[in-house]
Amino acid sequence: MRISEATERYKAIGADSLHRLPQANRLPAETRHALKIVSKVLPFRVNAHVTSNLIDWDAAPDDPVFRLVFPAREMLSPEAFTRIENLVSRNASSTEIAAAAREIRAHLNPHPSGQREHNVPELDGAPAAGFQHKYKETVLYFPARGQTCHAYCTFCFRWAQFVGNTKMKFASKESKALVRYLRTHPDITDVLFTGGDPMIMATHHLAAHIEPLLAPEFDHIQTIRIGTKSLTFWPQRYVSDPDADELLRLIERVNRAGRNVAVMAHVNHWRELDHPIAHAAIRRLRDSGAIVHSQGPLLAGINDDPDIWARNWRDQVRLGVHPYYMFIERDTGPRQFFEVPLSRSLLIYRRAIQQVSGLARSARGPVMSAAPGKVEVIDTQFRPDRTRFLLQFLQARDPSRVRKPFWAEGPHDACWFDQLETKSLWNKQLSETGRFPPPPQILKPVSRKSPL
Repeated sequence: MRISEATERYKAIGADSLHRLPQANRLPAETRHALKIVSKVLPFRVNAHVTSNLIDWDAAPDDPVFRLVFPAREMLSPEAFTRIENLVSRNASSTEIAAAAREIRAHLNPHPSGQREHNVPELDGAPAAGFQHKYKETVLYFPARGQTCHAYCTFCFRWAQFVGNTKMKFASKESKALVRYLRTHPDITDVLFTGGDPMIMATHHLAAHIEPLLAPEFDHIQTIRIGTKSLTFWPQRYVSDPDADELLRLIERVNRAGRNVAVMAHVNHWRELDHPIAHAAIRRLRDSGAIVHSQGPLLAGINDDPDIWARNWRDQVRLGVHPYYMFIERDTGPRQFFEVPLSRSLLIYRRAIQQVSGLARSARGPVMSAAPGKVEVIDTQFRPDRTRFLLQFLQARDPSRVRKPFWAEGPHDACWFDQLETKSLWNKQLSETGRFPPPPQILKPVSRKSPL
């Protein structure tokens, strides 16, 4: 590890400052042009750790980590791309370009899976700002200062947090509302700090949100989860940032108060952790008492290869990270650029999981975080015109549905839950009552006589 790498300070690189990055000048002109256009609609941010240590510039723009952070032309529809391109070429005002970008974003399903309609709870008779409460035991909390990231993933399903529209954001400026909500919900055992990335916050700001939860009245809170990409995109956060030691002491205080700290690391490719600074960050987190889990979606052109996932999980286990989820890319943003059919996703998962030891087989997948819950694809049956999918809920709004296998049917190239039959029935019932309807024939639990 070079000393400069261990002591450098974080500085964001955006589309406007990309010309200062020497490597970017080596990119094909069409790649640079596409970035200029697409970044008017979808957020773009990167930093020196990613550009200097994680990207193979000789392979760009096809390098997987490059694709992970640099927007591509195909992430917008041809019509949307041409619309923004024409505005830029005639030097339209920033106001006009921003208005066009807002219209395009509105068609990209910015808040999928009923996040606003079904996930936002009430506090004092009004929607609770900065909360989601989908599953009984877990509440998601969005601290306002954590609603950005050290670098933006091109596939991110929370891209709406980063485009400057406050009406689209989940954010809470202080923890008082969270404290009041938890007092009235003793069934909650897990609080997930999410974003954005809470680890981009200064430690004293993060502590202001976490420490009130350590009071004895919240003994029902067992785990403080922190969803973060910092372990790969800015591991200096735990090693050499000015308040890195203070952050680790905060984790120690949480543990001494009888709570667990689970760092939910987002890892999409083994190369993200293949660096001494990331290794040091994991060691320091584990020494502080944190448990590090990993999760990430299956993405076309980035990690849609079983060998990549097998190495990803093997490396994580060697480093003391617990593989948790292989997700299906959510139905939002530029999903058409990244999505992988469900049947192929299952094949990739199976071939990957067969290559690893039992400790790495803690990774569950492939899983869709859909409106009713987290849906795992278990098996498939191919028919001439349709595919039959054996599914089960790993989590659900209705807990009685968990771990009960059921059938659903859809086209061979189905990529998401709402492309399967019976989803329309569920959507109607959920929107009206918030509960599931009785399972129709296609959802009949699998019996011992099932062909599977």
